[in-house]
Amino acid sequence: MRLTNYIPKDKCFDNTLRLLLEGYNFIPNRCHKLKSDLFITRLMGRKVICMSGKNAATLFYDRMLFTRKGAIPRRIRKTLFGEKGIQTLCGPQHLHRKKMFAGFMTPASINRLAEIFRSEWQRSARRWLDADRICLFDEAALMLCRAACRWTHVPLKRCEAWQRSRDFSAMVDAFGAVGPRHWKGRCARKRTERWITGIIHKVRTGRLDIPQNSILHQIAFHTGLDGRLLDAKTAAVEIINILRPITAIATYITFGAHAMKIHPECREKIQKKDGTYTEMFVQEVRRYYPFGPFLGARVRNYFIYKNYLFKRGTLVFLDIYGTNHDPRIWKKPWHFIPERFRKRDISPYDFIPQGGGDMLKGTRCPGEQIAIELMRISMDYLANRLEYTVPVQKLKISLRRIPTLPKSRFIMEGIKRKD
Repeated sequence: MRLTNYIPKDKCFDNTLRLLLEGYNFIPNRCHKLKSDLFITRLMGRKVICMSGKNAATLFYDRMLFTRKGAIPRRIRKTLFGEKGIQTLCGPQHLHRKKMFAGFMTPASINRLAEIFRSEWQRSARRWLDADRICLFDEAALMLCRAACRWTHVPLKRCEAWQRSRDFSAMVDAFGAVGPRHWKGRCARKRTERWITGIIHKVRTGRLDIPQNSILHQIAFHTGLDGRLLDAKTAAVEIINILRPITAIATYITFGAHAMKIHPECREKIQKKDGTYTEMFVQEVRRYYPFGPFLGARVRNYFIYKNYLFKRGTLVFLDIYGTNHDPRIWKKPWHFIPERFRKRDISPYDFIPQGGGDMLKGTRCPGEQIAIELMRISMDYLANRLEYTVPVQKLKISLRRIPTLPKSRFIMEGIKRKD
């Protein structure tokens, strides 16, 4: 076979500015323009191959071909992921650490978190009765942060809960950001790591007595493949890698409320308390709304794809947003249609809102089922247990901003409980 050694190339010398201007549509725009599922570009002065679609995702999650080692930029490690966390590992070390995380995601453990989160909804709903208005995104982040801390046995004082939830949100908001948003995320990361590292030291020295089967205790005393305890800061990073993603579900909850507002017929169907429809609605929110724009990895071993030689070390981006809106996979992808999930067998490569591939052996988010369950609870509360009005506000969602939200973050007024 004769190699063409050619795939479409974006003519712009460096597309960093275009990425900032186009956001989630950066890769889809070029795939459409170049009529190709993959193309070469330059970002921050580095050559990058961008890929989109089911076939690209199947390729991207082949552990023999790709590795995440060296793929995560320092600015993202300093805000979103932290240093030496599971996202930066590969090979046996990644599988060993992933096994620990997967052990926290048993049905019984997730059910316990769900019950804690329901109690947080009840607690917040009582408080909202005395408020003229609330910002759903901020309140959801607070509820999720408190629930995550209770679930893991991380001590959280009532007076510090708002600050901690805002710090977790700032870390997420720093992804794809430059300037003040980025530095705010870095400050939040440093502040949070100091807090959790101090807790790890207290657990290890016996000054904080917690159950041995708790998530906090298991991570504090987790040993690597070399049989040694993780250093305290790395253990703190992994605790944060549980607390932060759970708090980040506030984005999906806000998107769910937005979908109910834009599509009131969906809220009416949820009000019929059809659990099957609620789950379809949750899945469609995860598919339709923009969360992660793309994921990065580096080529581990030389291989050939579409007659092109992928060289070892090349940086590759997988288009998450574009794959979840690919018309070859999804009928009417730009329409919000929960019923599309009624009879659909979900593939690990064509529906990738939180990454793809195998959860245990690959890099798919181990907390995906948690996101689905906590969203289900939230949609039930918003549709069936609360009455409220949605005042005129800026609900437009910009695809240029990464990550994005409705500009007003969803304001609710006149909240009453349905009893």
